[in-house]
Formats: sequence, structure tokens, C-alpha cells
Amino acid sequence: MSQMITLLLFLLFLTSPVFSQLDDLYFPGFNHVTSNMSLNGAAVIEKNGILRLTNNTQHTVGHAFYSSPVKFKNSSNGKSFSFSTAFAFTIVPENPRIRGHGFAFTISTSKELPGALPNQYLGLLNATDSGNFSNHLFAVEFDTVKDYDLHDINDNHVGIDINSVISNKSVPAASFLVNSTTEDLNLCSGRPIQAWVDYDSIKNLLEVRLSSFSKRPVSPILSCKIDLSPLFKDYMYVGFSSSTGLLTSTHYILGWSFSMKGEAKSLSLPSLPSLPGHKMNHTGLILGVSALATFLIILIVATTFYLSRKMKKADVTEAWELDIGPHRFSYQELKKATKNFRDEELLGFGGFGKVYKGTLLNSNTEIAVKRICHESTQGLKEFLTEIDSIGRLRHRNLVRLLGWCRQQGDLLLVYDFMANGSLDRKPIEPKALPEELILVDLVWDRWKSGAILDVVDPRLNGEFNEHEAVLVLKLGLMCSNNAPNARPPMRQVARYLEGEVALPALVAAPNAYDGKNVNANKVRRELVDHKHSYPVSSNLEKVSTWSFDGDYGDTDIEAGSDSALPSSGGSECK
Repeated sequence: MSQMITLLLFLLFLTSPVFSQLDDLYFPGFNHVTSNMSLNGAAVIEKNGILRLTNNTQHTVGHAFYSSPVKFKNSSNGKSFSFSTAFAFTIVPENPRIRGHGFAFTISTSKELPGALPNQYLGLLNATDSGNFSNHLFAVEFDTVKDYDLHDINDNHVGIDINSVISNKSVPAASFLVNSTTEDLNLCSGRPIQAWVDYDSIKNLLEVRLSSFSKRPVSPILSCKIDLSPLFKDYMYVGFSSSTGLLTSTHYILGWSFSMKGEAKSLSLPSLPSLPGHKMNHTGLILGVSALATFLIILIVATTFYLSRKMKKADVTEAWELDIGPHRFSYQELKKATKNFRDEELLGFGGFGKVYKGTLLNSNTEIAVKRICHESTQGLKEFLTEIDSIGRLRHRNLVRLLGWCRQQGDLLLVYDFMANGSLDRKPIEPKALPEELILVDLVWDRWKSGAILDVVDPRLNGEFNEHEAVLVLKLGLMCSNNAPNARPPMRQVARYLEGEVALPALVAAPNAYDGKNVNANKVRRELVDHKHSYPVSSNLEKVSTWSFDGDYGDTDIEAGSDSALPSSGGSECK
């Protein structure tokens, strides 16, 4: 009979739940404790002894609990026991820049947590039962996603959860160092981090510590006054829970220490199993590198194009240009002065180009810029030599040449700006006669009639040099000829003005060569001799030479003599 009773008691023992009188556990890896752990969902123990709670599968949960329930409460007085735990973990996100959800150290009445959802619920609860006191759930979450519905403080925090995934209290992940300074910790750094959770049932005080080292910090980062006695039942399961969402992270527990009798033993991080080679998702990296490479190529092409255009437009100074007298302006300087050669700044059209008004920014000097498209058959060097000659002239009746600029095929001449008009027209009063409106015709008529000095401005009151007036007016007629090739070159004009040579006595009518080719024979026939129209001084009677080059070679027209002209043929005057 006694044997039957003994057998019956043995069978009852086998069919009853096994309650653990666990005091301490120390797992520096999980290779040899597989039988002590209850795993479900995505949780597995890998060959190297690391407990992996989740993988890169979307919307999944992973649970790993100590297989036997642990006594957390004194049955006689209903007071919960103190406990302490330490564990090392690593979180490796699939994409380093975009994190998945975190995990939680959990004490629960069930190790399966039926009905628990992934995503922001961390495999602990679901939308219906979250917040129910009947859950009897305690968790310390290590969350890496900021969920506004759950009032998360950031995407890298530690929180205390009581029967809900909305934390009662949370702080950013950090560690207190020996010198009382705080070190921020990135939970998703992929490096081992050790956590300590301690509950003192006498003080009703819960503390959480974090560190990237093996030594336990003196000060906690999270401290909370709470009595867990109403929450805990006599026996509870202790372990870990985690989940993934649309974005995934892999959660590893490298080692675990737990004690119901004082402070849990800290883990030595260097002695724990190393992480397996983790295959990162390089799609983002590849896209980033490709985008960067494309940007660099575009930048190089754009820079090359810009520098090429800048070099083409650069004001290159050649050695021979240093001998040119007037100041050379930069193209950009004149471009800014004329407001990019705007039509509003256009003063008029001159020979071979347009004239713009401008203001030099560095001195506020008003200038007139003549923009010439240089298409002359002369060489540029010779052309600039003529500019040098003009630039050296100083006369009160001549506009002063301030400088010049060469930009590719364009030549820009810079003059003093005349605020009250220009030298290309006579300042005609409103009462002037109709025949006086055309300045060239007026001067020519007075020349033919022998009254050339009548065109001098009466406001001078006769106070002028008559010889100089006749010289300038006569030279003006020669330079105003309708046929460009019949006008003297500027070098010759400069010689006339300097007094190096005298003007010829013969002057052609301004329209004498309209529509005709200029040659020596026509000049000889059509020049009008006004040698005696005005009693010129001996200086004007000097013999001067005007050179022609053409089919008959160089030919000189000598003032007061017809013998210099060839009997036939001729060439254009330059």
C-alpha cells in the first residue's frame, strides 16, 4: 500500500509545473545552457553561443526566457523580493542610418506572451491589452525607434514599462563615468553594451545602468521609486522580448547574469562570444556612392567648362602691349561700369561701334566706352600703336582717351564722358537756320565761300587762334568725307595736329566720292582748290604729303602742285 502511495505521489510530481528556487544564474554565453532557455518566434542560440532574438525578417517577434518560473514574491506577506540582473547586448540595424525597433528585459506570468505583436509593441503586448493591470508585466525597454503614439522621447532611449508599452519613465541612453561625467551611448552602434537592472524591495527603488565597459557604473542613468509587489505574482518568468517592423534590426544577447540574493555578477565583455560576420544591406551605400560619383563628375565637367570659358575671356597681356601708353582696363571692370552694356546705357553709334555711358566703381568716374568690333586688315599691334598716339594727345577741344581693353575680337576705348553732349555735332540753338542743322554742310559752304571763320562760336568773342581754327576745321572736312577710304588715317591726323606736317591746300567735297572707288585720278579732277579762299600763313603754305598706295605704287599729292598725281589709274586713300 505504501508503495502505491509513493508511486502516486511521484506521478503527481511529474505532471505538476516545476517551480524554480533559482538564486543565481551566470551565462557568459549560451552554448551549454540550451536546456535552460525557452525560445520561440525568431529567437535562436547560434553555434558560437550568442542568443539571437531577431533577424532581418520584417514584422516578427523573438522571445527567450529562463525555462522555469522564478519565485518573485513572499507568499506569507505578499512582498516582492529584491532582484538584480546584468546582461550584455548588441543591436545591429539592417541599415545603419535607419533603425528598427528595440528589445526589452522582461518579467512576465507567461514565457510565450500569447497575442503579443511586433513593431512598436516589442513582442510584449498588443493594442487591446496594453495598459491592463491584469497583464502583470514588467519590462525595461531599450528602444531605437521614436513612436509618437507611445510618447517616446527619442529613438535611442531606456524606459520602464508597467503593463504597457508606454513607458512610466524614460531617459536617453547614456552612461555615467568615474568622474561623474555622462557619456552618450548609441544603442545601435553594433558594439557590445552591458546593462544592469536592480530592484530593492525594501526601498522600493528600481535602478538601470548602462556602460560600454565591463565595470558596473557607480551611478544609474534611470532611477524610479516603485513597489512591484502588486504587479508580481508569486512565480514569474524572466527573460527577453524583441520585435521588428518594416525596418529591421538584429538583437543579440551575448551573456546574462541574474540573482535573487544581492547584486548580480558583472560580465567581462572581452570574454564573451564575438558577433558573427553580419551582412549589412549595402543598397543604401551603393546608391549613396553612385550619387556622390555622379555629383563629382557633374562638378568636374561644370568646373572644366567654367574655367575654359574664363580662360577664353581672360585679359591676356602680351609683352608688346606693355609699351602701349594709355591705361588698359579689364573687361570685367568695363562690363560692370556699363551694367553689362545695357541698352539703357547706350549713348549712340559711332564709327565701327556703339558708345555706352559708364561709371567706374572704384572712383565713381563717369566714362564713355566705345565698343569696336575690330575687323580691320591692320594687325592688332599696329592698331593699338595708333591708340597710343591718340592717347598721348592733350588738347582742350579733344576728348581725352583714358584707356582701352581687348577682349577676344572686340576692342573697347574708354573716353572722358561729356555730360552736355559730344564732339560729333554743333551745339545748335533752337533759333538756328535750317541750313545750319547739318554741321558738315555748314562748314563746307563757309569754306567754299571763303568765310570759314564764320562757323566759329560767336560766344568766343573772337578770342581764339585763327590759324588753329582754320587747321581744325579743314582737317574736320577731310575726316568727314562720306567715303571712308578718302579720309586720312589717324596717324596722319595726329601728325597734322602736332604740326609735324602741314595740311594739303586741296580739300574734296564731303560727297565727292559717294558710290565711287577712290583713286588718284578722281582726286585730281574733283578736288576743289580753295587755296586763296582764306589768306593762310606761311605755315599753311608748307608742302605736305598725302600718301596713296595702289596699283601704281606709292603716290604723293603735293599741296599747290598737280605734278604729283599720275596721269591715269590710282589707288584708295587709307
